[in-house]
Amino acid sequence: MAGEPPPKKVTAAKTIGTHNGTFHCDEALACFLLKQLPAYEDANIVRSRDSAVLSTCDIVVDVGGVYDPATNRFDHHQRTFSETMHSLNESKKWTTKLSSAGLIYAHFGREVIAKVLGWKKDDPNVEKIYDKVYENFMEEIDAIDNGVKMFDEEPRYRISTNLSARVAHLNPPWNEPNPNPDERFQKALKLTGEEFLDRVRSYATVWMPARDLVFNAIQQRQKVDGLGSVVTFSGGCCPWKDHLLELEEELGIPGEVKFVLYEDENKAWRVQGVPPSLGSFDCRVFLPKKWCGLRDKELSDASGIEGCVFVHSNGFIGGNKTREGALQMAVHTLKGIE
Repeated sequence: MAGEPPPKKVTAAKTIGTHNGTFHCDEALACFLLKQLPAYEDANIVRSRDSAVLSTCDIVVDVGGVYDPATNRFDHHQRTFSETMHSLNESKKWTTKLSSAGLIYAHFGREVIAKVLGWKKDDPNVEKIYDKVYENFMEEIDAIDNGVKMFDEEPRYRISTNLSARVAHLNPPWNEPNPNPDERFQKALKLTGEEFLDRVRSYATVWMPARDLVFNAIQQRQKVDGLGSVVTFSGGCCPWKDHLLELEEELGIPGEVKFVLYEDENKAWRVQGVPPSLGSFDCRVFLPKKWCGLRDKELSDASGIEGCVFVHSNGFIGGNKTREGALQMAVHTLKGIE
């Protein structure tokens, strides 16, 4: 009839293709990441190994034997595949072979993070979180899926509670009478997605704000001990290690900070040695060996510093009832190595 609006065109939903059969963490997460994007948020997931079926999909992950971003094909199983974050972007340091999750993250991760957080894609903090999430979440998934060992020796025990293992446990048991693998795959999608989102949001709301606190503490370090070797976090402890190591490099002062001081949950103060690198159990400077393992009055008598609470048996951290006492513990240690 005249005056009626023309009927809306019905756009067919896009399809994400992946393999059927036993599913793994990488393709479950790859599919979840894609569905965070406006282009694929309403997409159907088709699980098949039939090349004719896969050829009709708008994007294919973890199957098909082709890696070609131009045609939206993201498999990593072919013999010729050897891509890493570093090979795709030389500014990135990671050289672990990518899985389908890593491939989708490499190409679409920034857009996903920006969408999840409601930030602009070109916000410089998106790149910081992009790197942090890869290093502390995605790389593990890539390595496990590709069979990359963490170390050369035989492990003393098995870890069967990581995300990849928990996804594997979602596959139908061999003796389940009426298995529904697609339903279980959706559970894997939900599991991997929730952990990914939790990690992204945590880095945005907990880890990232700590960077400014660490930067300000570094800027004020000369006022703490006169040497610039000690920084203080007056508002309590925060995630400081990677921020401090990175900011030292950016500020051209690598290795200068030896100790950090911060107030603990009991309103006492801690003095903690700075590691030479992230993840290291070593310290640039340890508290004196003669203090290690001592507590309270025995420690105060040995150190000549009032209010001592403890020093860990390996000397990486100690405690004092006051900030001044914790600072004395750091300064005394530094003077002893001059």
